[in-house]
Amino acid sequence: MKQSKQQHLLELIVNSVAKEKGDFTQTSELACKLLLKYFNATSVSVISLRNEALEQKVVACLSPNTEVSDAIKQLRHNHLTSESYLEEIRCYRHIASSISATDKRLSCFSDYYQQSGIQSNLDVAIRINGHIEGLLCIEFDSHVELSIPTIEFACQFADQLALTLATRYAYDNDERLTLFHSATEQAQHVLMLVNLKTQIIEYINPAHEKMTGLSRHVVQDNELITLDFFRGKRELANELTEKLIAGDMVQGEAELERIDGTKYWAQYQASRFVTQQGNYYALVSCIDVTEQRYHKNELENLAWNCSLTGLHNRLHFTQQLERATSGVLFLIDLMGFKRFNDTSGHEQGDALLTEVARRLKHFAKSNAAIDVARVGSDEFAVLLPEIVSSDILEEQVFKLYQKLAVPSVIGREKVDPKAAIAVVDVGAVAQQFSPLSCADIALQYAKKKAMLNYQIFNDDLLATFKNNADIERDLMSAIRGRQFELYYQPLMDLKNHKFIGAEALIRWHHPKKGVLYPGAFIEIAEQSGMINAIGDWVLEAACKQLNLWQHKNVDIVMHVNVAARQFFSGNLFEQVWNLVTRYRLKPQSLILEITETELMGDIRHATRLCQELADLGVGLAIDDFGTGYSSMRYLKQFPISKLKIDRSFISDLTTSHESREIVSAIIAMAKALNISLTAEGVETKEQEVFLEDSCCHHAQGYLYSPAIRENEFSKFIFDQNEVVH
Repeated sequence: MKQSKQQHLLELIVNSVAKEKGDFTQTSELACKLLLKYFNATSVSVISLRNEALEQKVVACLSPNTEVSDAIKQLRHNHLTSESYLEEIRCYRHIASSISATDKRLSCFSDYYQQSGIQSNLDVAIRINGHIEGLLCIEFDSHVELSIPTIEFACQFADQLALTLATRYAYDNDERLTLFHSATEQAQHVLMLVNLKTQIIEYINPAHEKMTGLSRHVVQDNELITLDFFRGKRELANELTEKLIAGDMVQGEAELERIDGTKYWAQYQASRFVTQQGNYYALVSCIDVTEQRYHKNELENLAWNCSLTGLHNRLHFTQQLERATSGVLFLIDLMGFKRFNDTSGHEQGDALLTEVARRLKHFAKSNAAIDVARVGSDEFAVLLPEIVSSDILEEQVFKLYQKLAVPSVIGREKVDPKAAIAVVDVGAVAQQFSPLSCADIALQYAKKKAMLNYQIFNDDLLATFKNNADIERDLMSAIRGRQFELYYQPLMDLKNHKFIGAEALIRWHHPKKGVLYPGAFIEIAEQSGMINAIGDWVLEAACKQLNLWQHKNVDIVMHVNVAARQFFSGNLFEQVWNLVTRYRLKPQSLILEITETELMGDIRHATRLCQELADLGVGLAIDDFGTGYSSMRYLKQFPISKLKIDRSFISDLTTSHESREIVSAIIAMAKALNISLTAEGVETKEQEVFLEDSCCHHAQGYLYSPAIRENEFSKFIFDQNEVVH
């Protein structure tokens, strides 16, 4: 009778709609209801232990005793994951105890049993393939001895719960597979499954046809070599398959070609997985990155190339040069380009640069150049492979020089490009110095040549470079160690033959080389960026000295040279204002000198700054006038107080008719513009007489005095002016 009842209860579970649907919760509730009545138990519960972390969830719990609080029940749930308890359940599947409170197997629940009044219990594991998925717990508030058939009956109920859970898992898996299939079918990127043993593509989604143009039926259930990536490359397919079987991930980008001949870029990734049956498969994903690749190429093109000439830019070239351990560097500078650009217009200037770039491309291609680039506004560079013979090198340089010198028609104007070329053997200098720095030195020499403006970097220039490197290093110590001193060269008024001013000239008391003149270090200071610090010191020292002279009633003006970098630094006006205010300098007693070429570097900024300085009572003189390309229009634009005729025109006044004409023209122009004029480098009485007769205002040079120290200068001025009186 008891057995038939058990059979009836099992059939109720087996035939239930909830079990058939895989509804674990409803099936658990039915089981609890049937078992509670059958065992006349205090409570029956089904607890789910999900995942490896054994997370608990009470699926169903029935008990006629409502006095047992949730807090007391939680005492039991908190210890369900006890290792000793679970180990017992794993080994024997169930724990049946008639005296629960003293059962060592259930010691982890002792507090619960004491507070809830539970005396006996039966806990049965709900297992799928040996894994514990949950527990069926039957509890009694009296001592109950459970027979083996009764325990087995409870185990059968647990089995039905396990089957319900397995059905749920199967439904979930089927749904996940359906979702996965739907997702892969809708995916915008290509997905495929490849049998690694047979190299058969067992699944591929519609995105592949959109990307490649090959329909699914052509590819699916076919070999890997059907794909664009492996077309005609079985060895590559075998190689990548072996890598995947070994567990390596395969990924990368490739430019591929469709059957219609169009190109596209694909980014791919493939990884291996093993099925439960031990079959090796690869999951391959692939996306079309053609647009991104073209965009990347465009950005790289902008980053590495000159948009005007199409050549590489300085950044690209310097990286190539840094990697080079041998080869020949050509550095090309277009002499007079700035003047051409300003006078003919930027459009014409760009056309000239483009034409020079075209010629350099041809030269580079003919000589298998490593790189050719535009490295400055009017500077280009070519890196050739090593040239062993010096004669061949000389021949190559001369050919390039001639090629660049060929006249060209820019717009409607015939232009004769004039290039200066520097050549450096990269292997000879790379271990010690920057090849580009060496080329810069050689380029300066090339520009100074009367004919054939090219220079190959040699031992003499290397010695100069080393000396300049030493000078640059020592300059840093000189700035910190106050090794500079100002000397002063007097300015003569040619009308009344009195000394009316001084030009402050810097001297460096080098600890090893002795007294150094500006020509030995100023250019290096400009290139290294130290010129601002030196210029700041010169300007303040000159203002301080002018203040001392004015306190002694010495009525002279102070001329101070200002470098282009200092002039355009952005803080010159503020610096001068502070010095004029601090030292209370008389108006028009401080005159700043800058060369005309430097002044023309930024016309707008220079005009504004000159006007601000003029409003401050500070004069401006254009130094080395005649060697640049100032026009009357620009001279009228600037509030200039003085022009200084370059010494190159003064030196041969008595022997060169051309120099006399130029000087006379400059004097006439200055008179027309009402600008004061000073002649530099006056060394003979004949030169002085010519200048005086031509109505030049002032002169300076060795005829009167070289630059001398302050104490000597003060005495010299006083003595000479006393002689005049």
